[in-house]
Amino acid sequence: MGTPSGCVKNFRRILARHKRWKYAMSEWIEVGSIEDIPRQGARIVATAFGDIALFRTVDDRLFALRDRCPHRGGPLSQGIVHGARVTCPLHGWVIELASGAAVAPDLGQTACFPVRVEGGRVWLGWNRPGLET
Repeated sequence: MGTPSGCVKNFRRILARHKRWKYAMSEWIEVGSIEDIPRQGARIVATAFGDIALFRTVDDRLFALRDRCPHRGGPLSQGIVHGARVTCPLHGWVIELASGAAVAPDLGQTACFPVRVEGGRVWLGWNRPGLET
């Protein structure tokens, strides 16, 4: 299964229309279809504050994390999804998708965001302060 046409472009266009988010504390934004995200894979939502990776597990659970490993900033969206975790492609750190926390013995955490699916559409809970972690 290849990249769905226009998936990342559509996500970027949606976010670009909402410049007022810089001031919003929290709101839900529609970012695409669940079918745009491959099972055991990820897609990126580009924002002015950094990329957010949307992950889909083999059993169709969705998670959203800042696309930056807490170790050295590696792109988590390019890592391997296994269960409810992702392994960073740079140095092999394992990150919990539900919390963004590194699995012991490693220490660190990346920001996580609420995500939900309604009628096959994916909604991202936008919480700008979470991007700063």
